[in-house]
Amino acid sequence: MMEIRLAKTAGFCFGVDRAIKRVEELLGEGKRVCTLGPIIHNDQVVGELEKRGVRVISSPEEATEEETVVIRSHGISHEIYKRLNEAKVSFEDATCPFVAKIHKIVKKASAAGKTILLTGDENHPEVMGIVGEACGPCFVVRDEAELEELADSGKISQDEAVILASQTTFSAATYKKCEEFAKKHWTNCDCFATICGATGERQGEAERLSLECDRMVVIGGRHSSNTKKLYAVCAENTTTHHIETAAELQPAWFEHCSSVGVTAGASTPSVIIKEVIKTMSEIEIKTPETEEFNFEEALENSLKTVYTGEKITGVVTAITPTDVRVEIGTKHMGVIPMDELSADPTAKAEDLVKIGDEIELLAIRVNDIEGIVTLSKKRLDAIRGVEIVNAAAESGEVLEGVVTEVVKGGVIANVNGVKVFVPASQATMSRNEDPAALKGNKVRLKVIEAGKPRKRAVGSIRQVTLDERKAAQEQVFSSIEKGKVYQGSVKSLTKYGAFVDIGGVDGMVHISELSWNRIKHPSEVVAVGDQIEVYVKDFNEETHRISLGYKKPEDNPWEIVRKNVQVGTVITAKVVSMPPFGVFVQIVPGVDGLIHISQLSTERIEKPSDLLELGQEVTAKVIEFDPETKRISLSMRALMEEKSEPAEVVEVSDEPKVYSTDDMDALKDATGEE
Repeated sequence: MMEIRLAKTAGFCFGVDRAIKRVEELLGEGKRVCTLGPIIHNDQVVGELEKRGVRVISSPEEATEEETVVIRSHGISHEIYKRLNEAKVSFEDATCPFVAKIHKIVKKASAAGKTILLTGDENHPEVMGIVGEACGPCFVVRDEAELEELADSGKISQDEAVILASQTTFSAATYKKCEEFAKKHWTNCDCFATICGATGERQGEAERLSLECDRMVVIGGRHSSNTKKLYAVCAENTTTHHIETAAELQPAWFEHCSSVGVTAGASTPSVIIKEVIKTMSEIEIKTPETEEFNFEEALENSLKTVYTGEKITGVVTAITPTDVRVEIGTKHMGVIPMDELSADPTAKAEDLVKIGDEIELLAIRVNDIEGIVTLSKKRLDAIRGVEIVNAAAESGEVLEGVVTEVVKGGVIANVNGVKVFVPASQATMSRNEDPAALKGNKVRLKVIEAGKPRKRAVGSIRQVTLDERKAAQEQVFSSIEKGKVYQGSVKSLTKYGAFVDIGGVDGMVHISELSWNRIKHPSEVVAVGDQIEVYVKDFNEETHRISLGYKKPEDNPWEIVRKNVQVGTVITAKVVSMPPFGVFVQIVPGVDGLIHISQLSTERIEKPSDLLELGQEVTAKVIEFDPETKRISLSMRALMEEKSEPAEVVEVSDEPKVYSTDDMDALKDATGEE
């Protein structure tokens, strides 16, 4: 037994259906109708309309005053519109909305001086109409190879501003390759995915069926572009037959087949599809007993309508710069405008949804005439968001949001699509903090009021911060002890010290604990954001105050001096101050020694500035060192006296001779003896 699987998307697309219905409406009104070219690429439909008096014309001038001209879904160029007006005939425009959109894109880009690249069949009426909107260079290519050939020809420079669009019924896979090439080759290229979402979905479903079935039957006109694309897609995966009517079916095709897939082009009427299924059944092609095929039910499902306010599950079929298109299981095209996708204006569509994603949406506008359902994810999210916010007000759950506005008295945070007002008193921890600084930031808040009619939800960021601090304090004070070392982050600086976060709790490092040297402000040692190692000097659990230390005992300059200085050590040091009784010199940073005025020279001086100046380097000898009282006394005079000690007596002849120190040095150099 053989299974027959009919594609859900088989049959008229909404654009074709809209055009056919308009012709029938005009006939019902008793008007004489002619179409500018065949209304669709299906000889059977065109033939049936001809029997009802609808004639096909090839130019506006062929129409008579008594006739109403119907412009088919393929659309026409600006020039043809002009000729229709000049001919003074009445006309009805049944151009598919998606085709009309491409006209606008091309017209605007061409007027801006951009070169137009269009993927499609240059002889197709839709493409001819689109090309007619260009007032500058416009090139039509059938595939990536032709696009590469165009690029190599040098007709378009690589830095030229270009746009790439597509015939609505073009192959989605081929367009994707062209788009990738165009973006790499032209540095200033804008791409518009103008393939009809229904076309993309139809091709995708046909491909899936052809991979799953033993054979495919594609129903549609021989001249139908989208039908030929369906055939090409299916033929890559399995044996495929392209027919226009049931009369072309051959029983031999289905021998030894366990499953057959059936799809149809956008210009194929349901009556022909139904006849094909019926004929296949008559040649004893049956469906499994467990899954009996019901064409009437399948057709009914495909024609079901949508209502405003209805919740719908859709599958993403295309993402364009202006909207996201979804398949919703009806003959309508589902469209999500970008501003209805998310409440976050900075969010990018490609980060929120992917082709093939199944998402829940809310129908906000239904246009049965154009076959378009405008959908909103943002509004459905907001409805659910209200439920979440109301529940959080009851449970006390902490929610996340983004501050989007600064208003009088506070800020507005977007929480799951719901606007939550946060009063200034609940936005920050202190009055000194400006709530406006929160704009654009992610925040965590508690909902303290919600669900009241005509009143917006109210939240508190401050409460979450307080709760988190309390929890952090309990955690820290459960294990804190004097001397314990923490890795902390400098949060703020004051003139008397630095506040350091040691795990959600702030402790203070007093300015005297920041450095062994004298400093005027903590910023001389640390900056906000620095990661530093601190230790606990003291703490009070009742007041939650923690005193921290930063300078380390081993860095104490007196310890350094204790190891390297003793009485008799000669030191070169810089003069740092000059009181009347002497000068202080810096031995190491943080330790100064005193040279009393009496120890500055062997001669009497009135004041230190008579001999020295600030910053001058001097050499002096340590004459007193008391580490306990931290006092060091030095003497320049002692070194001067050593240089002028009494001459030594040296035996060099029978008669003793007195030599000065300089003479002794000269004598040593001359004799080489000690």
